[in-house]
Amino acid sequence: MILLSFDTEEFDLPKEHGVKISIDKSMEVSRYGTECILDILKHNQIPATFFITGVFADNAPDLVKRIANEGHEVACHGVDHFAPQKTDFRESKRIVERTAGIRVHGYRQPRMFPVLNQEIKNAGYLYNSSLNPAFIPGRYMHLDTPRTYFMKEGVLQIPASVTPILRIPLFWLSNHILPCKLYYWLIKRTLKHDGYFNTYMHPWEFFPLNEHPEWKTQKIIKMNCGKKLQERLDRLIKELKKMNLPFMTYTQFAKKILNMECNEDYSLS
Repeated sequence: MILLSFDTEEFDLPKEHGVKISIDKSMEVSRYGTECILDILKHNQIPATFFITGVFADNAPDLVKRIANEGHEVACHGVDHFAPQKTDFRESKRIVERTAGIRVHGYRQPRMFPVLNQEIKNAGYLYNSSLNPAFIPGRYMHLDTPRTYFMKEGVLQIPASVTPILRIPLFWLSNHILPCKLYYWLIKRTLKHDGYFNTYMHPWEFFPLNEHPEWKTQKIIKMNCGKKLQERLDRLIKELKKMNLPFMTYTQFAKKILNMECNEDYSLS
């Protein structure tokens, strides 16, 4: 099973380096990337899950509706990506559901920061995907957490995939910097071991960041960004399709794991 997801947020990376960026420019970057992703998914005829912030939903309601209308799952990713708040679980759900007009079942915290599972459960989410069980100094220090899905406080946890040995992360940055053949080999090894593959990317990665040195984006992030990453995503999907494994939304996966009937009608009406 393949779980492909995109953290669909306002582009705030420059703020991490003390660079100001307007919401209009931030959304321009994220809109561009989201449209590129949707076109690639449509061309390959596969579903994905989009974890959307409240700020993005408020500023791009047309894209949120396009995501839902093209058969992808809409999930929540906090409100303001750069400044997470304790109330984000409920407020994010309220904003995204209002914008998309459908029920939302999943949550992912910005930057995969820790969350209170009881709050996730109380807000009505089915699953939480806010864990990268890798060892990345200064970012993720989770060597003592489960690598694969597990239940915690009544909420299904769906961590990002890491390799069985050494816990090499197979997330967005790996797709930037690893040689394609090595990346595919690591994914296949993980699939063979775990039975599923779960990864995530961001729309802003698909924007030509190299053309904007004023944003002080790290060199490692700018590797293979823009058009090159669009080509890499298309190639990755085609490689995964060769394995004849189903592409699923996270809710489909969660309901399969929990032995629930998967009802695709998420209408709020």
